[in-house]
Amino acid sequence: MGENKTEDIDLIVNHPKKAINKLALPIIISYIFMMLNNIIDGIWVSGLGPNPLAAVGFVTPVFLALVGFANGLGAGANSLIARYIGAEEYENAGNSAIHSIVLSIVVTVISTILILLILKQLLVIMGAGEVLSETLMYGNIVIGGIFSVFLPAMMAAIFRAQGEVKRASYPLMLTAFINIILDPIFIYVLGWGVGGAAFATVLAGALAASPMVYWMFIKKDSFLKIKMSEYKRDLQIYKDILVVGIPASLEQFIISFVSILFNYWITILGGTLAVAAYTATWRLVSIGMSPIIGVGVAALTVGGAAYGARNLVNLKTALNYGVKLGLVSSIVISSFFFIFAGPLSFIFTYSADSSVLASNIVEALRILCFFILLMPFGVLAGNIFQAMGKGTMALSLTILRSFIMEVLFGGLFAFVLGFGLVGLYSGLVCGMATGSVIGYVYINYYLNKHRDYFK
Repeated sequence: MGENKTEDIDLIVNHPKKAINKLALPIIISYIFMMLNNIIDGIWVSGLGPNPLAAVGFVTPVFLALVGFANGLGAGANSLIARYIGAEEYENAGNSAIHSIVLSIVVTVISTILILLILKQLLVIMGAGEVLSETLMYGNIVIGGIFSVFLPAMMAAIFRAQGEVKRASYPLMLTAFINIILDPIFIYVLGWGVGGAAFATVLAGALAASPMVYWMFIKKDSFLKIKMSEYKRDLQIYKDILVVGIPASLEQFIISFVSILFNYWITILGGTLAVAAYTATWRLVSIGMSPIIGVGVAALTVGGAAYGARNLVNLKTALNYGVKLGLVSSIVISSFFFIFAGPLSFIFTYSADSSVLASNIVEALRILCFFILLMPFGVLAGNIFQAMGKGTMALSLTILRSFIMEVLFGGLFAFVLGFGLVGLYSGLVCGMATGSVIGYVYINYYLNKHRDYFK
């Protein structure tokens, strides 16, 4: 076992392309299954009608903001641990892993309490007044159980930083399988409705995390040994995690804020029915993003090790090879969504109550499928900045891409030029494409400017 762990470390430090290939596929599969959790909820809830599906749609941006917060902290831990491994400072790497777990527990408690206190007011502001009772039922349960997301996300990041991608990914896949089983039981057999979907999501995440807990705290056979009894507080380690983690989390909050804003605009332009259609469509698009996100997370680990070893060649390889893999997947997936938009819409319109959504979903999907086309340029640029510990640079790219470009183009096309929902969707696509290309150009400029740092 120890020899295999050493091979994992050698791979991420010395063989960037092979490492990305090995790390990316399980991560992609796990992210697809994570997105399937949302799809599964949407499929079963859509059988209850448009209002429950819209209720889930209003909570989704808030939930994803917290998921993003968890993944952001994980990115900070992943980056720091990988950099220490690349620099062959293994004791610091292990100590950083322990601090990451402690930080995750503290943040989970604080964020759960804060969001539950403001959830009702937030949902009203988002325009959920027509379906407020159903939205609150779903939201209180999902947010109250957010621990089932935070702790697995941090443990997965620690495993990924060591190259143990299977241990990081397989439990996340298990979450979807458990959710598939629990959703129809809780929603229909027990008659809990939209609240049942929320309970299934939380319970599935908690049960699936148990293998991670066993591997990390009981079996303890990883390259880095996590012994909480050896915890010695080091504020510098917390700072180093948060330097990447907070900007990475803020990136997700910005993305979620933009999503909330677009939900509000969609309510104005098309009402609750349009929000339900957009919710269903975006879940499909989110699955299409999974390969790009998976490659980006793999590049974060490989890039962190390369930066710790001051190896510019490997760092650029992580960036450019990641972009190539991401582009291939985005072209294939965008084409598939465009061609098969009609059959795919049936996933959410199989019941008599939800059949009215079909044409709206097809129209939205044939535009929003292009959202992911140039996304690899922006995602990989941000991940490599995170790998170098430059969290604020990654955050700046997200602000440019989502908060400025997507909002600017969306508002311009939908309201100023009067193209309505079609304009709003087209603006999202144009904003992502423009911001992503700018991000890729900038990171190449940055690396060339600071090449003296590397060996």
